[in-house]
Amino acid sequence: MSKLNIVMVEPEIPQNTGNVARTCAATGARLHLVGPMGFKIDDKKLKRAGLDYWQYLDITYYDSLDEFFEKNQGEFYYFTTKGRHVHSDVNYPDNCYLLFGKETKGLPEELLIKHPENCVRIPMEGEIRSLNLSNSVAIATYEVLRQWNYPALQNFGQLHNYRWEEV
Repeated sequence: MSKLNIVMVEPEIPQNTGNVARTCAATGARLHLVGPMGFKIDDKKLKRAGLDYWQYLDITYYDSLDEFFEKNQGEFYYFTTKGRHVHSDVNYPDNCYLLFGKETKGLPEELLIKHPENCVRIPMEGEIRSLNLSNSVAIATYEVLRQWNYPALQNFGQLHNYRWEEV
């Protein structure tokens, strides 16, 4: 079964990480948190943003980027405003990893320069520095899942007060 891996490298804002955790819970993606982080994992802002979805998360913590790469193998895609490829032009393989950097600096340029073909960018207006990190993760996650035809995700909803048959 296909599994998507979302990697947050040195996240600084607990609310963003909470929102990303919620996206991962809703999509079945694995969440990898690479430290050092700018907050404690028990931060109430983090938990509030993730609401009560923490029990649905498949989450792994790492002390450093080196430790993350030592423990994981596969195709890695580096989401960055410095990317040379549009994120939706990439064909993402099963079990790939989408890496996102910290809010203030992004991913380390030493990492990006080693993997130019896998550096991808979400298009935006030139005057805007960047999108919010949790929004970027959501855009990227749903692009990959769209390409995979939304495996194992419910793609229909239910009305609360009516039945669709009545419409």
